[in-house]
This record gives sequence, C-alpha cells and structure tokens, in this order.
Amino acid sequence: MSVARSRRISTLIAGRFARSMVARASGGTVALSRLWPGRADRLIIAPHDLRTADATRAAEIYAGRFVFAGKIVTCHGRSIFDLEPPSEDWEAALLGFGWLRHLRAADTALTRANARSLVDDWISNQARKRPLEHRADVRARRVISLLSQAPLVLGDTDGKFYRKYLRGLGREIRYLRYSTLDNDGVPRLQVLIALCYASLCLANQARNIKTTSRKLSDELQRQILPDGGHISRNPGALVELLSDLLPLRQTFAARNIPPPPALLNAIDRMMPMLRFFRHGDGSFALFNGMSTAPSDLVATLLAYDDTHGVPMANMPHTGFQRIDAGASTVIIDTGPPPPPSVSQDAHAGSLSFEFSSGVNRIVVNCGMPSTGRDNWRPFARTTAAHSTLTYHEASSCQFVELSAMKRLLRGAPITSGPGKVESHREAIPDGDMLTTSHDGYLSRFGIIHRRVLMISQDGTRLEGADSPSPAPGGRIKGDADFVLRFHLHPSVKASRLSDARGVMLVLPNRDVWTFEAVDDKVDLEDSVFLAGNDGPRRTSQIVIRQDARQASSVRWSFVRSSTSASATTARRNARREPELPL
Repeated sequence: MSVARSRRISTLIAGRFARSMVARASGGTVALSRLWPGRADRLIIAPHDLRTADATRAAEIYAGRFVFAGKIVTCHGRSIFDLEPPSEDWEAALLGFGWLRHLRAADTALTRANARSLVDDWISNQARKRPLEHRADVRARRVISLLSQAPLVLGDTDGKFYRKYLRGLGREIRYLRYSTLDNDGVPRLQVLIALCYASLCLANQARNIKTTSRKLSDELQRQILPDGGHISRNPGALVELLSDLLPLRQTFAARNIPPPPALLNAIDRMMPMLRFFRHGDGSFALFNGMSTAPSDLVATLLAYDDTHGVPMANMPHTGFQRIDAGASTVIIDTGPPPPPSVSQDAHAGSLSFEFSSGVNRIVVNCGMPSTGRDNWRPFARTTAAHSTLTYHEASSCQFVELSAMKRLLRGAPITSGPGKVESHREAIPDGDMLTTSHDGYLSRFGIIHRRVLMISQDGTRLEGADSPSPAPGGRIKGDADFVLRFHLHPSVKASRLSDARGVMLVLPNRDVWTFEAVDDKVDLEDSVFLAGNDGPRRTSQIVIRQDARQASSVRWSFVRSSTSASATTARRNARREPELPL
C-alpha cells in the first residue's frame, strides 16, 4: 500500500473517530433536550410531499402486506416493527415512514385509522433495538414524513394521541440535532432539511428557524458546487435533495418567512444540472452510484424549473462535459473523484461516457440497481463496469477493502485515484472535439490514459481514440495489457461483423449504427445493465483488448447508417478511418 493511500485511510479513520467522540460527548436525553429549546406544543403547518402516492397500496398495507424495495413482508397479525426485515433497503423504507403518503392518497376513515394505529405502534415501542432506526438519513426521512403526513394521522384523533405524537416527534428531533456531527454528504443535508422543516412546522420555534436556516445555508454552500452539481458527483443526489428542498422553499413561503438566499441559489443552480444529466428518453446518465430515477418524480421536479433551457455543455466544478449534436448526446466524466468523506458511492469511471441518439440510449455505464445495492456495489464501482479504458484489469480508483474498516467508516470510500484530470474542448469545422486525460494509473503502472472524442455536427458520427501512454520522461511499469469497453443498453441488438473489426447495432426504432475499429479485433461479450426499472438485465459490451507496448492507441467510431445491413457493410468497406490527434 502506498504512503499516500495509507495517510488517506488514517485521515478517514481519525475523522470518523473524532466525530463519534463529539457525538458521545453530547450526552443522553438530558443534554439533547438543551439542543431544542422552546415548547413544541402544537403543529401549525404540514409541508407538501412531492413524491408520488399510490392509493391502491393503502389496501395492501391495511391487509398487512408491506412491499418495499422489491421485497414483501406479511404481518399475519403481528406488529410489522417486530418482524425480521428481508433487506436493509426494505427496513430503511419501513422506518422512514414515506409509505404514509399512500394511505393519505386513499383518504378514507379506514386508512386514517390504520395510519394512526401503525404510528402509535411505533411510538409505543421506540425502545426496540434496531440500529438502522437511528441512522441519520432514515431518521431524517421519518421526521419529514411524520410532519408532512400529520393531517392524515391526526385528523380524527383525540388530545391524548395528539400529545403522544408530538412527544414522539420531539424525541426524534432532539436526537436528530446531533446527527450532523457524525455524517457528511447527502445524509448531513437531509438532517438539516428535516430540522428546518421541524422549526417551521412546530410552534414556538422562532429561534430554531434562524439557527437551522443558517446551518442549512452553510452546508448548501459547501455541498452544492457553483455549477449546481453535488460534491459527491452523483446525479441521484440532485433528485433526492430537490425532492425535499423545493417543498422546504414552499414551507418558508407558507409561514411568510423569506427563504434563505443560499436555499434559493442552490435550487436555481441544481435545476439546470438536473437537465444536464438527462438523455433523450428522460433517463439519467449512470455515474457515481446513479440508478434509475422515478420518472413521475423527475417530471414533478422539472415542472418547478422556470427556465426550461437547453442544458449547459460544461460543468467544470462537478467535472462533466455534455455534447449535443443533431439528435445525439454524449455525456462524459471529466473530473477527479469526490473528497473521501463523501465517496462511499463514487465509482472509478474517469473518462467514461454515455451516448444516445434521440430517445435511444446506445452506450451506457452499468450503473447501480435501485435495490440490493450491496450485492452489486463491488462490481459496479470498478472501472470495468464503465465505458472507458481499463488498464491491466485494475480500476483507476482504489477503495477501502478491509471489512473492519468498512464497518468503521460506514462504507468503502475512495483511498486513491486520479489526481489530475484534464479536458480541452474545441469547435472543429464539422463538429466538436473533446481531448481528455487522467493519471489514475500513473503511480502503479506509469501510464496516463488519454481519450479524444469527436462528434459530427449532425450527430451521425462519433469518433474516438484511446491511448495509454507513459508520462513524459517516464516508462511503462510491468505488464501493458489494457481493455477498452463499450457497454450497450439492453434495448440495443448487437451483432459482430464477419471481419471481426466491427459491430452492427440495431436500435428499438430500427435505426442502424455501426461500431468500427479497423486496426483492432473487436469482440462482443456479455455484460449487465444494473439500473433497469425491473432490476439487473443482461446486455452486451463491445470489447477491444490490446497491449500498450504494441499499440500506441485504439481508434474507433460509431456511425449511423442505412437500415440495410448490406448497405452498411458496403459503406464501411469504402470508407477510410480518419485520423484523430492524440
């Protein structure tokens, strides 16, 4: 292990230990009570929930069937909170109480009584030892859900249950106030958002409104970068945060309190970034832990975007580039890994790209599944799961590997990776050219990965060149084998051409594209698309294997062609491959 990597791991452990000691020093319930002054003796407003509700699921919950994260648990007359959860994702969904919105959508006396009974069951048995119940993001989601669905639970109740509800909610809020000390990234923002909601929705919290607003403002300025991306570089963080920040802005307005300028500015920056990551079919590019996003929720979020503008081409602070040409779109990762403290979901996908034509995605990264993520995470984070170059079957980033450290750090953050990622974009006579490089393999193998992409003005031709070459004055260390991968979307039908130098791609709309690498053998191998709506799906990947000492670069192209396979072959044989600068 390198000295730099050892130091980074030591810094992560020391930071984690220091935060834990500060949290413990805050003491128990007595000390926590001082963190939330003022009598919260009544609810004065309930925030809006933007997440889509399904009234048909209310009947399932009343029947004792709880379906979360692709798993079903049936109560059979027992308390749902006493049953063994089938997965961590299922348990997080149960304890987050977001499912109350489905009962509210049904809006009957029966569903209101059912909601009240379930909440009462949980409040009456909060002494249960469930570690996940105390996780910051789960508790924050629970507080927001209990506030936003209060009209459902409290609509037909008496004063006794009302007071019990407020006591249970107040206890959650008090514990939540020191959760910010022990988390970073999206969970820390979720905690602060929940505390802002609590200060606005409960009576006698004027002092807390100012305090929580200031803390949220400071954290938004730190985590939301100037171009609107999140510090974790995960597009999914934008969806998750905007789902809570937009109603929070409305809640400030409902209380006739000006929202913090940092909140307004963050939303204004994040909305264009949301559009930046979308392909023509509305799906998001799969970088750094991104999975499928609920299309109905995304549509709701975008309805709040007053600009409706064309996505920007360059997001330099988050580290991504986008090229739109004709009906084609290319989105490229051109940034270094995020800071270690927020890199638990980050991937080793430097210089990977996704490519789509109209509503058809062609080249993708494998992404992450929406459920069962722990099973796939070790593979999904590797460079081999991305459409880029993998050197000696190693990833461009290294992660914490020891199980004990993973438990201590609550994940596997990045410990080393590209320190210098460069990109230069220029307009050329027939389109746009992007020249990029990263040094993620330099210390271990002595090479720098350089990638050049050029897309024609009409979007019918994407050309590329990849070169793993030694740094100036350096030399290649050890073996020099590398693999170039292009993962295909499951909807693309791929067939290898007879000369083994290309692949014909048929899209769902019957458009035909041809992949070519005239100087290299092209293979078509199995792959997996993890971010499907119905879970992981089998797909294909275009693979080129080479040796850096024998081939200085690999040149390739995607060309839109006639729907006739014979015409495609004739055109390919008649055309010479153009030269790209390296």
